[in-house]
Amino acid sequence: MTAKYATTCGVCSNRVSPGEEIARAGTGWGHVACADAAPAAGRPAATAPARAKKPARPDMPAPDGALEVWTDGACSGNPGPGGWAWATQDGRRGAGGESPTTNQRMEIRAALEAVRSLDGPLVVVSDSTYVVNCFRDRWWKGWIDRGWVTSAKKPVVSRDLWEPLITLVNERGDVSFRWVKGHSGDAMNDLVDALAVEQAQAVA
Repeated sequence: MTAKYATTCGVCSNRVSPGEEIARAGTGWGHVACADAAPAAGRPAATAPARAKKPARPDMPAPDGALEVWTDGACSGNPGPGGWAWATQDGRRGAGGESPTTNQRMEIRAALEAVRSLDGPLVVVSDSTYVVNCFRDRWWKGWIDRGWVTSAKKPVVSRDLWEPLITLVNERGDVSFRWVKGHSGDAMNDLVDALAVEQAQAVA
């Protein structure tokens, strides 16, 4: 099902925009991917207080000599016109847009295009917990083991983007992911955000 109103994911605490796919996550609602990794409804954790506040999970280890690439996606309307972008500190960039699309698809597309475009060890820096957690927490393995179905028995959303990204990352073996909080003063995150918004406006 899709969200009718803007709300907050009960798992990752990030924004859920109207039109985004949602699913039951514990006793609430959240992003489909977050719900996939959360305890099923009616199945409380063994120790509720421990579940209430988890310690921060460590970042994925960065490959030796890795190049950092920042990625971001943007969408107006969700679904609506959207854009994606990636950039490195040495000036390399990529960006594009399409319509209609969703914010989550643009986040995945940005990471996919970055990994496709850049050779050598990489750290993909993204403000999307959906993208980062897929690799850090190995959500992709469960999806593949179940035949691209989530634990909620729903087809994985945006498989057409996830499958080539997951395949490429696993084939390369030299790509890791790191989360950065959006709009927190990170100059490179702000740059790719602006580039993605610009692309979304261009296809509106």
